[in-house]
Amino acid sequence: MFRTVQNLCSPHQNLLSCIRNLTATEVSTALRPFYFSVHPDLFGQHPSERAINESSLQQLSMILANIQASKPVRPVNLMFYIKDKTQRQGSVRSIQIHIRERDICSAITNILKSCGLPTDYVDSIIMPSAPEPVSYSFDYQIKYKNDIDLTKVNKNHPIYSHIIMQRKIKEAQEAQKLRNWLSNNYKDSLEKNMKSKAYREEIKRLREEITKDLGLKEIRWECGWNDTHFRGCLLSFKSLVEQHPHIRHVLKGNLDGHVMLYSGEVRHNWLDFLNNIKKYDLALTRIPAFEKSLSHVLRDIKVGRRKFMPKIVAETYEQNLRQITTSLSDFQGRRSFPKEWPKSLKDHEIVVETEAGPLMVSPTGQFIVPCTIPGAILVNFISNNLKEAGDRNQRYQSDKYLERFLIKKCTDEFQLEQLAKEDNVTRT
Repeated sequence: MFRTVQNLCSPHQNLLSCIRNLTATEVSTALRPFYFSVHPDLFGQHPSERAINESSLQQLSMILANIQASKPVRPVNLMFYIKDKTQRQGSVRSIQIHIRERDICSAITNILKSCGLPTDYVDSIIMPSAPEPVSYSFDYQIKYKNDIDLTKVNKNHPIYSHIIMQRKIKEAQEAQKLRNWLSNNYKDSLEKNMKSKAYREEIKRLREEITKDLGLKEIRWECGWNDTHFRGCLLSFKSLVEQHPHIRHVLKGNLDGHVMLYSGEVRHNWLDFLNNIKKYDLALTRIPAFEKSLSHVLRDIKVGRRKFMPKIVAETYEQNLRQITTSLSDFQGRRSFPKEWPKSLKDHEIVVETEAGPLMVSPTGQFIVPCTIPGAILVNFISNNLKEAGDRNQRYQSDKYLERFLIKKCTDEFQLEQLAKEDNVTRT
């Protein structure tokens, strides 16, 4: 018995012949001449033959699906009607197709031959290649303990397929390790870096030139498109300023608000926005007063903004501040704040977002609240999370210095050009 098992597991034993299985597209292409011959729409003047063809096609479809899925299929006879080209026009004749094959290639060949149709397409697919001489090479490198060379075995065999699958899982896990991932991808990274070097240098030059010329604080690219698009946008913006110099004074010495230009719009839309930017500046001048009003109502809490919060126009943010301040004022007119609250919340920070915004404590300890939240619910939320927000803020203040130190250390030790992190990566 053990000798039998040993022979079965020999990696150089040719156990099963591999049968070429066709895809759904290949099956449809191979049977196209047959479908054109028996399609029910061709038999509008022969209703009984049309009905028989429809029924037989439905049965044939299920039979072929079972064969492709390697399910058992009983021998079956199917009747079809086709146009008889040898007789007068409009006459039809019946054919019998006997299906008993277990593989899809033979079944299709049988169907086509029964109708007198060519099988060239199927033959071109399943044409067996010349068998290669078996050579027992020892090029395979043993990677793991008790590893064996399975390069010459049938990968679909039930014994070997399990072993091969386990090996693929192990190799995938190894590839996910940082050291292995860097080893496999560093050449590709260097190649892409060198190709985009010229773009990055030009982007840096354009940034510095436009920033200095217009007296801007900075130029940001908050878009998922690559450097090529960023360079194009900078060139378009520079050209716009040169052609319309009157917009220079609009951008110089701007307030705290950011001027955002959508990269997907044409320059005409940019110009229209910049020409009407004064009305947004009026809202910006009112925002500090609304933030101070909210802070005063909520015991001198800091009113801040998330770095990656959804971008909104100044007028909308002004309305959000007004709405939540009114809600808290109404609550304070009916009830007082909880006694366990400290006299001042100046060590805490609140961020007011749109009505679709979340209600949460951020990893940095900020209270993130939607503008539509009722005053009672907001007060209750702050009461339940006051300690947690303070703890998170302390950890953040400590971790941010450690993070900066580690980033600089990694950049220096590994001689990196830059080390950055995605927005969704926290400091913990």
